[in-house]
Amino acid sequence: MAGLKMGRYVARQADHADDIQAAQRLRQLAFHGDANGALDVDPFDDICAHILVFDKKSDALVCCFRMLPLATGHDISRSYSAQYYELSALESFEGSMVEMGRFCVHPGWTDPDILRVAWAAMTAYVDDNNIELLFGCSSFKGTDTDPYLDAFAVLRDRHLAPKRWAARVKAPKVFQFAKRLRRKPDLKNAQMRMPPLLRTYLMMGGWVSDHAVVDDQMNTLHVFTGVEIRAIPPARKRLLRALGS
Repeated sequence: MAGLKMGRYVARQADHADDIQAAQRLRQLAFHGDANGALDVDPFDDICAHILVFDKKSDALVCCFRMLPLATGHDISRSYSAQYYELSALESFEGSMVEMGRFCVHPGWTDPDILRVAWAAMTAYVDDNNIELLFGCSSFKGTDTDPYLDAFAVLRDRHLAPKRWAARVKAPKVFQFAKRLRRKPDLKNAQMRMPPLLRTYLMMGGWVSDHAVVDDQMNTLHVFTGVEIRAIPPARKRLLRALGS
């Protein structure tokens, strides 16, 4: 992916070890609140493409994520998500797939254009590699479910995965919101509590697992999330591609 520019930001793929280390440093800050030289590292870094978003004026790294391409659903067990979700239903998916992971924005930057240019870069990657399914783990901050009950109720009512692709329980600690919640959601509160990354997935027609994994190591609750590229509304596809043009 060539450098993609939007306003004051530019997105590009990491092309050397220093780039990946910078992404790991930003992830450590965003996920663990540590800015003292530690790095967020795992074995998946070595097999992923890393996308970085920089502020053009200061050259500060403001956002990053990684992409793990898989030829077909037969390779789903190689994904990061497969550690936490039983994904055998997706083994029959015949098209090419990519897992987007470790998405984060620098906690000191709140410009919504950062998310827009990141999604434009993701769209360019999907188009360049003929991807048919985009998936990953979408995270809520913290492991307390109470602040997010309205958001989970909306996911239960409107956004559960089709049965043919549904992720089943694998992790030892989960919140089975589709089975346990009986509340009618407050839609305004649900929208406020829905993570921005997940909101974007859902606007593209994305779907989620019927349960959230309680991840104590990352201090998050996360849901498995998928988007079938051919099912993205045409107007949304045009908008995403226009951002990257």
